[in-house]
Amino acid sequence: MLSNSSKYAIKAVLFLALNSSEKNKVMAKDISQPINVPQAYIAKLLQELVKEKIVSSVRGAKGGFYLDDKNLNHSIMSIVNVIDGEKRLNSCMMSLKKCNEEKPCPLHSILSTSRSQILNSLKSKTIKDLVEEVELGNAFLPL
Repeated sequence: MLSNSSKYAIKAVLFLALNSSEKNKVMAKDISQPINVPQAYIAKLLQELVKEKIVSSVRGAKGGFYLDDKNLNHSIMSIVNVIDGEKRLNSCMMSLKKCNEEKPCPLHSILSTSRSQILNSLKSKTIKDLVEEVELGNAFLPL
């Protein structure tokens, strides 16, 4: 359901949420290895998130990426929308171009309720919510 790019972006954002601040910015090269994503690729994804103000950044010798309080309040869905667009999440699980409510594929009715629940969860959960789960030990992030 999520592309690798969205998964990588979410991991990078969570890494930043746990390891950065306005005073402690992180370079793309320092994110790349812990989340196991090529540096150039993660830099590109983060730049897309910076354009949409989901991630903050500063250029220069003491620059890098970080999250502030505003960034932490973005939903996980906002990350996915920037990277993939909502269209991907609503696409047919069998990759049929003309699948929709009026003309459903064989899996459509089986998956539509689950898909709606997942989309609602991605919209309601913030970056901050996921970070709290990691900090409380209710979830883990191998970083």
